Amino acid sequence: MAAATASVHYCAGYSSSAPYRMKRGRININPESQAPSSAEEGSKKHKGRSSGFRLGASWRQDTVQDWGNLPHHVVLQVFQHLSLVDRARASSVCRRWNEVFHIPDLWRRFEFELNQPATSYLKSTHPDLIQQIIKKHAQHLQYVSFKVDSCTESAEAACDILSQLVNCTIKTLGLISTARPSFMNVSQSHFVSALTVVFVNSKSLSSIKIDDTPVDDPSLKVLVANNSDTLKLLKMSSCPHVSPAGILCVADQCHGLRELALNYHLLSDELLLALSSEKHVHLEHLRIDVVSENPGQTQFHTIKKRSWDALVKHSPKVNIVMYFFLYEEEFDPFFREETPVTHLYFGRAVSKEMLGRIGLNCPRLVELVVCANGFEPLDDELIRIADRCKNLTAIGLGECEVTCSGFIEFVKMCGGRLTQLSIMEEVLIPDNSYNVEQIHFEVSKHLGRMWFPDMMPTW
Repeated sequence: MAAATASVHYCAGYSSSAPYRMKRGRININPESQAPSSAEEGSKKHKGRSSGFRLGASWRQDTVQDWGNLPHHVVLQVFQHLSLVDRARASSVCRRWNEVFHIPDLWRRFEFELNQPATSYLKSTHPDLIQQIIKKHAQHLQYVSFKVDSCTESAEAACDILSQLVNCTIKTLGLISTARPSFMNVSQSHFVSALTVVFVNSKSLSSIKIDDTPVDDPSLKVLVANNSDTLKLLKMSSCPHVSPAGILCVADQCHGLRELALNYHLLSDELLLALSSEKHVHLEHLRIDVVSENPGQTQFHTIKKRSWDALVKHSPKVNIVMYFFLYEEEFDPFFREETPVTHLYFGRAVSKEMLGRIGLNCPRLVELVVCANGFEPLDDELIRIADRCKNLTAIGLGECEVTCSGFIEFVKMCGGRLTQLSIMEEVLIPDNSYNVEQIHFEVSKHLGRMWFPDMMPTW
């Protein structure tokens, strides 16, 4: 019902022949209209102050405003702060406001929300509004996202809209599933065909987020052929139809790439070397998701140290972020040599041995989050990380164990550079030197600010 109402308001404001409920009338601000008797009384009693009253009259004259004649740029600024529904309502006030409603600047950004009412609590963009945008504003769209729920119908609707954006000049495109795997359930040919329409027609794509989609190598080649000079950000984790060769094609030809997010199976020595070529602009962010699709059966390859070194030499400020969702027995290929990772997140249990390797081989580490470890104190591993990882500024520990003395030693070694310290209270094990009540004072002293253990995770 809300969507239908929104559509009615939108269409009323959208049509050039929309009824103008308010004529370009003047809004009179008249203080006397609120309390005429008291104003008259005051003027009689205080004749000596009549000049002040005349000033008020002058002010009333100056504040008579013709809202319909406000400059376009002023109305535009106001409209940019309104929701689409409120903007549509405002557009029906007068002809001038309706003209502003159609200014291309208001249609550069749009998020299509495509949800099935029976399965989603989220609002959905009304079909009539979608068709109006495609018909009148497709050529103005520059920053576009599609937010879909878990239903295949929603993802298919997104593909249908993409297929119609033949006159677009999109710079940013995001395909977002609020619940997986919607886009993966769409026919691959349907999805690729729709995406290719945008890749071919835009020719100025700068930022693309296509995680959890059936994008494939041929469609990436189309992307590169038409947008190689402009592409700066590409996020494509969990795209099983893309091969290492497909992502290598992007790195080889998109020399302006600044941010890249992908699954570990797409990472290769060749890719890192391509990102390190002289022609390539310095990479700023590289995100790698290390996920076990088939527990106990997935084989993970090893990246050579010289390939990592080449990347860091070419892009010395690059952030290398790794998210691990593995079982303990699957960590064997990682961090046996020095790895320039800066941010590490472990979503499942990780062994003491692995944390020990991090302390030895991750000198660029800035942030570490360990959601679980087990029931063996990590004192030695944390102290080694504090000693070797001189850039560490943030750490979070969940279901782990650290003695109070070991934790205080870790904090003392890191000192004030720890800007974020998120430790569950249950992690800290009292010993002969400190208990949990005493620890907040000692930690606060070394951090240089007040600190308390967390009651629940905040990372």
